[in-house]
Amino acid sequence: MQFKDIIGQQTVKEQLVQMVQQNRLSHALLFLGKEGSGALSLAIAFAQYIVCNSAKESKKNESSLFEEVEASPSPLRGEGRGEGDSCGICPACIKADKLVHPDIHFSYPIITRKPGDKPKSTDYINEWREFISGFPYGNVYDWLQFIGAENKQGNITSAEVEDINHKLNLKGFESQYKILIMWMPEFLGKEGNKLLKLIEEPPPNTLFIFVAEDESAILPTILSRTQLVKIPALTDEEIEEALITRGNVENNKARQIAGVCAGNYRESLQMLQHAEEDWQSMLREWLNAIAKNNTIAQIKWIDEISKLGREKQKQFLRYFIHLLEQAVRVRFIEESTSLSIPLSNMPEKEKDFALRLNKLCSLSAQQAIITELDKATYYIERNAHAKMLFHALCIRLYHIIKDNSLILVN
Repeated sequence: MQFKDIIGQQTVKEQLVQMVQQNRLSHALLFLGKEGSGALSLAIAFAQYIVCNSAKESKKNESSLFEEVEASPSPLRGEGRGEGDSCGICPACIKADKLVHPDIHFSYPIITRKPGDKPKSTDYINEWREFISGFPYGNVYDWLQFIGAENKQGNITSAEVEDINHKLNLKGFESQYKILIMWMPEFLGKEGNKLLKLIEEPPPNTLFIFVAEDESAILPTILSRTQLVKIPALTDEEIEEALITRGNVENNKARQIAGVCAGNYRESLQMLQHAEEDWQSMLREWLNAIAKNNTIAQIKWIDEISKLGREKQKQFLRYFIHLLEQAVRVRFIEESTSLSIPLSNMPEKEKDFALRLNKLCSLSAQQAIITELDKATYYIERNAHAKMLFHALCIRLYHIIKDNSLILVN
């Protein structure tokens, strides 16, 4: 995988290349980015950039990737490597692209298939290669379902940590550098402390790349030993362009999906897959049941949404958040004296619904609802009981908007 294969993130790509070219690279990096930002893909492309050997023959004396060099250029710069990217055609690049390079190791959450097993990431390496090939922007839920976890909890095991220590203490096979990419170190428990000595005193030319979404869930002892590389969410424009060029999505639909998915490319693909879902009708039915305080209608609605599965439930809540944000935008434009901000890129149905939301509740109420929806999405991601969660959400939303009486109608 090359940098050019990754959506957006041009600033981060340039930052990584400069870190290598100026010999400012730490032995342990933390790529921190939210789901759908492409952090894992960036880590894989960066590993390929490091092992790319197209320039090696032109350099007689290679200095270390990590040492300070003032007079001579970095050994990773050469005619074979393109401007800011790996060459993509040397043997090392071809192997790295297929995730079979012997000096690039991977660690990720796995499951125990039967009692007494001591599984390691290498036990799932074939599935991993297939998953990355088909779902480079997939999240940990996608991965665990891909390996048949069902309701099992993923984990980075003690046996895996011991295997990492063993592999990284071996001599490199083909490259001057040994690289470990650990995806989701949040799943690494106290056994991760066994890695501390290896991270503090690594073998020569060894690089750790931790790829995470939640900084607070990482062991503090590991977090303090890493150099942070922040991966921002993708812009709406980057996602829109990717949907058009990679997915052949019609322009208006791509713009609408990009506006809803909040910088999450994985979410945009999920929404594209379920593009025919009528979220607006479902939302209208729910809000009517809440505004009328119709308990029977609420229970019926909750039964229906609880059957959808948590991915669709998250999409529905994110769509609601998107409409509330559009409502705030419409309210701001209505209150503006200049009225110079166009609404032409907002679909007519969304604009109408946004106007109704503004009549249903105040700005402060809309902000409170967004907070509740964000929390509900967080809990869904952590396997909250759907019926209990949406029952509680109905009660909270009723109390937020109870002073308004407008009912949303077709």
